[in-house]
Amino acid sequence: MIFRQLFDPVSSTYTYLLGCAESREAVVIDPVFEQHARDAALIRELGLHVLCVLDTHVHADHVTAAWWMKRALQADIILSRRYNAENVDRPVDHGDKVRFGSCALEVRATPGHTSGCVTYVTEARDMAFTGDCLMIRGAGRTDFQGGDVHEMWRSIQEQIFSLPDDCLIYPGHDYHGRTVSTVEEERRFNPRIGGDAREEDFVGYMDNLGLPHPKLIDIAVPANLHSGRPETETPSEDITWGPVTVTFAGIPEVPPEWVARHLDELFILDVRSESEFDGELGHVEGSTLIPLDQLRERLDDVPRDRPVVAVCQSGKRSAKAAEILLQAGYEAVANVSGGLLHWSRMALPFREQAS
Repeated sequence: MIFRQLFDPVSSTYTYLLGCAESREAVVIDPVFEQHARDAALIRELGLHVLCVLDTHVHADHVTAAWWMKRALQADIILSRRYNAENVDRPVDHGDKVRFGSCALEVRATPGHTSGCVTYVTEARDMAFTGDCLMIRGAGRTDFQGGDVHEMWRSIQEQIFSLPDDCLIYPGHDYHGRTVSTVEEERRFNPRIGGDAREEDFVGYMDNLGLPHPKLIDIAVPANLHSGRPETETPSEDITWGPVTVTFAGIPEVPPEWVARHLDELFILDVRSESEFDGELGHVEGSTLIPLDQLRERLDDVPRDRPVVAVCQSGKRSAKAAEILLQAGYEAVANVSGGLLHWSRMALPFREQAS
């Protein structure tokens, strides 16, 4: 199975991408609104088809990207039916299965943090995605959204600690850089519910956490009860001047064939050396040469009144040029994917090398 663990540093949220290696069908668990472009880029680069977006619960500290995944990838939204939330395509409950290719996740109801929390467990029972129920050396708070500390005790004991000892625990959050644990580790060492802890010990610990109210709860909960669908359907990161996609590395890229059709509307920045510019590959008609090692000192030579498209031999140096321009405050910037080598393979127009 294809597996990736992704992280949002603002909310300390983990997002999980699981895919079937044979069919390329996939699911995403707990995506974060602000990380939608990053996650979509990884999905695109891995060649996956996302069937479903799963949230472990209605989050109070961030807005889900479920709606944007549905909009961009035609993925179904899955959430516990206990919330009666809007825009959910497949409400699930305890015992349901979510299939993708030859893989599947079992839904286990694990209320306590909220009334509708679920844990997703692989068919082999070797991975459990516990959301904010059981965390690494911790457990989710139970003092809002219908939380119940006694329910959480039963959820962890009956639905998570009943899994095999070596089952990996992947939580919804971690605030200390920890990425994974196991059922055995948490049963032994979790300071809230592990070891010889009894229910009254757990209740006493959880009732005295003394945590502040979540800062985004008044925004996140209503938004997540609509599956993260915003009032306007144009996400803030959408780029409108061209068919730009942002790679998983964070580089905006534009296809060379589109650039070739819009040369008069763009500033074509060639960042190769002077000898390359007039060398074997030649250069794009109308392009301006500013070698990469001179770019930071020559930013005044790059206009801001039209999109800037950077190009080099293979697209690597121009990717760095795009980064430099973005860091300098340029907004409409993209790299030509594949560079002039790809441009040449597609037989797009060049100004031929000097004779």
